[in-house]
Amino acid sequence: MRHTIKEAGLIMTLLLLIGTFASCKKTVKKEVIADNTIITEVKETPKAIREPLVFIAGVDSGDNDFYASARQYFIENEYEVVDDAFSLEEIINWLNRNYDERLYGEIHIVSHSNPWKGMSLETVIKGERVTVQSLKKNAIEGKVPVLKDVIAADAKIVFHACGLGENKKLLQVFKTIFTTSNTPKIVASPYYTIFSKDTSKHYLAKPYYGYYPTANSPGKVDLAKEFAKSYPEEKDIDWYNALNNEEERYVGEAYTHQFNIPVEWEIDYSDSDETIPTFKWQEEIMDWISENEELAKEFSNYNIPLEKFRWKAYKKGSKLIIKGKTTVLCVLKPLIKPYGDLQHIEPEIDNLRLYNVE
Repeated sequence: MRHTIKEAGLIMTLLLLIGTFASCKKTVKKEVIADNTIITEVKETPKAIREPLVFIAGVDSGDNDFYASARQYFIENEYEVVDDAFSLEEIINWLNRNYDERLYGEIHIVSHSNPWKGMSLETVIKGERVTVQSLKKNAIEGKVPVLKDVIAADAKIVFHACGLGENKKLLQVFKTIFTTSNTPKIVASPYYTIFSKDTSKHYLAKPYYGYYPTANSPGKVDLAKEFAKSYPEEKDIDWYNALNNEEERYVGEAYTHQFNIPVEWEIDYSDSDETIPTFKWQEEIMDWISENEELAKEFSNYNIPLEKFRWKAYKKGSKLIIKGKTTVLCVLKPLIKPYGDLQHIEPEIDNLRLYNVE
């Protein structure tokens, strides 16, 4: 019996030496002696993780420098920057094409976004903007590429898109799109994402919304009163001053930016016995929309009162065209540290008070 143990020990020693000389391989061999039997367990060497990369998924227009500032911020923080992919199709294709045996661990995507229009990021090249509906539709039709097995087990897909963290349904669809044999965490903030060449390079801001019919503003005094009525719990913002500020002049100062939301419907009467209605006043158009079950249900998704839109309706052949437009005033209050020097809160993606994770 002693002789048998010696032989087994000798075999184990030789195997260990062979394993040492063969350490350049991607597997590790471990020998275990049990009842004079050698059992070999094979473990794959963990793959390397690639440095974080970011997709700047848009181009600035006018005086807006959101994308340029984001690009500069990530370059300064030594991220790998990709600035020629403007659709989800291009992003996934880029990830598949540029995989080099190092798994992607952290992927950032920068895109404009708001709660009504969805993201500026295209679904496919020159396709629709990303919304829950458009993304599901293109995925079902097979237009969105399949991501290969290129992400790490603990991968994070981080979206820098204003308010996207509130849209849990869209984050869940993204999670499905980016899942391979591994399921990544989808990270986005419910706050507005700000990239700037001034003050802090990157910070977050809490949004407050007001509306008026486009080209029919009641004036900033009345608008300030509406904001105060809509947000009675917010005592730190001087609404009138905020509505007159287009940018943050000092750290923490509230300011406003605005954009329009258009609505358009075409109702075809070619196969209907009904007469195309005519309207003299906007109030008649709003009443008609409210009484139309299908349109009223669709419009309720905007969560904006009908009277905050400027409406017009006209006939076009056998169709009734209804158009509406509202101007959104978005007052932004930068998040600042509660103590110490006046500074923006650092937008750390692992901070669950600042980012939602799906």
